[in-house]
Amino acid sequence: MLQFSVDQQTCTRCGLCATDCPQSIIQQSGDDLPRIAPEQEDSCVRCQHCLAVCPTGAVSILGKSPKDIPSQRVKDLPSYEQMDLFVRCRRSIRQYKDQNVSPEVIRRLLATLAYSPTGRNESSLTFTVIDDKAVLAVLREKTMKRLSAFIQAGLLPERVDFLKGIAAPYFEQGKDFVFRGAPHALIVTAPLSVICPQEDVMIALSYFEFLARSGGLGTVWWGFLKILLETIPDLKPLYGIPSDHAYYAMLFGHPAVRYARLVQRDDAAKIRVLSV
Repeated sequence: MLQFSVDQQTCTRCGLCATDCPQSIIQQSGDDLPRIAPEQEDSCVRCQHCLAVCPTGAVSILGKSPKDIPSQRVKDLPSYEQMDLFVRCRRSIRQYKDQNVSPEVIRRLLATLAYSPTGRNESSLTFTVIDDKAVLAVLREKTMKRLSAFIQAGLLPERVDFLKGIAAPYFEQGKDFVFRGAPHALIVTAPLSVICPQEDVMIALSYFEFLARSGGLGTVWWGFLKILLETIPDLKPLYGIPSDHAYYAMLFGHPAVRYARLVQRDDAAKIRVLSV
């Protein structure tokens, strides 16, 4: 049940909830209260647009009451100039302090991450977090040993022959090109049955990167893990990744490096204006 209800005392019959409903399942005419017919409930994508758009807080849905949700105030949002600088300052962090991030900080990051958009609002993402550097250290050792054995058995495909160059330095010199000494990792997965699983995963991680950076943390997209797990699929269960899920991952933690200035990329974008 959607638990869609409208307070008749505060509803102005403006029709905004019906107009803004992505599925067009909210019906309203004249002075009648907005309603959703029972046979239409299965079409709801649970986006809560109706609750959010109502100017008087008259609409409740999914057991969510507008009285328990703060109103959005544009003045509290970052300005364009602030966001412009935030994007330009972005750096991949490959040097981390050897310390855990506060569990409370990680909890808040993941709670906010639930707001990242997904195709058709399916919200089928799973966020697997490695929140202790000791756990990631164990995973690192197991992964690198499995890679070394894979190489020694002559099983490494030619297309990823470059992986030979990361195993030897790790065991012989302690150089960590895969885990980068990071204390934490976030792995986002989505079932292949949803409409756009890989896109949902990448969008969520993009949101996480922004959130983590705003909290003073560093991040780096963990492409090496993707390459390793696709090369050696029997490592996937070690990271809690189901075989029928799309996935990607990100390393994060307190950065051990600070960048003094921006880089110059204004001329790097290829822009094309489409006309008909």
